Amino acid sequence: MTRFLLVAAFALTIGTAIAADEAPLTLSKTIAMKGVDGKLDHLAVDSKGERLFVANKPNNTLDIVDLKTGKLVKQIADQGKISGVAYAADLDMVYAGNGAGTCNGFAGADYKLAFSTKAPGADNVHYNSETKLVYVGCGETLMVLDAKTGEAKTSIKLPGAVHGFKIDKKAGKIFAVLTKPSVVAVIDLAKNEVTEKFPLTLSDAGSPIAYDAANGLLFVGCPKKAMVVVFDAKTGKELAGVEIPAGIDDIHYDSKLKRIYASCGDGALCVLEKKGEKYEVTTKLETPKSSRTCVFGSGKVYLGVPKSKDLEGPEIRVYDAK
Repeated sequence: MTRFLLVAAFALTIGTAIAADEAPLTLSKTIAMKGVDGKLDHLAVDSKGERLFVANKPNNTLDIVDLKTGKLVKQIADQGKISGVAYAADLDMVYAGNGAGTCNGFAGADYKLAFSTKAPGADNVHYNSETKLVYVGCGETLMVLDAKTGEAKTSIKLPGAVHGFKIDKKAGKIFAVLTKPSVVAVIDLAKNEVTEKFPLTLSDAGSPIAYDAANGLLFVGCPKKAMVVVFDAKTGKELAGVEIPAGIDDIHYDSKLKRIYASCGDGALCVLEKKGEKYEVTTKLETPKSSRTCVFGSGKVYLGVPKSKDLEGPEIRVYDAK
């Protein structure tokens, strides 16, 4: 009997280890932050330098985390209503889109302010390494800035308010999620104008977007009528709609493991995969409410968790993708 129990226990242990190894996301680290109550906004990762940049919106600070030590190392104050963050690895510069009306650029070496450019209602920010330009979503306009000086080069008028957007550097395009009308706008970067519009019909309004460039697929997260809608990036055809928890605000595509990661403010971090001809949610990890933003880099998902009555301050939870 004793031998039987030992064998059974060993088998159970091995089975549990295998199951853990097969989990697509496993929590590996929790990093304590500082700040007041309120939802964190977007994040950016410096994979080579092992740094994480966090839009600590309720605190009005741009926070820098050392991922080697797992510690918060700096908070840059006076970033009013900070929302979008981008990092330029080739320039070693960080950009903050502040809803209070500026896009600020900081030197990555010492975090000194390199420029501050007026950008009314600034939200998401992305950097194009091919052209050394920064794109800032400002309502119904995309501002285009010189990435080194912050000089405003031009602005792109849009037929609706811009939310998430992705840059296809090789094709010279931006795919931008708009509302009213609810479409994905295709922007030609040579002309700096909208050349196509893909109607979003499977849900009511989109927000974040991820891009599988190799297969020409767009993944649009819809926070209210909660869904991820898959588009053909060439034709604009809606290929699928996958139901998810409400409140999605970030979505990322893992090209190595062929997965989509979606952070939902309703309390879930979801993994979506294609099974046969269909997309489905294969994993749904429970997270604290309002943990709605994340970023993916170097095989890890970094999730922003806001301060709550159960937490002394905000957190960054680090999940390994397996």
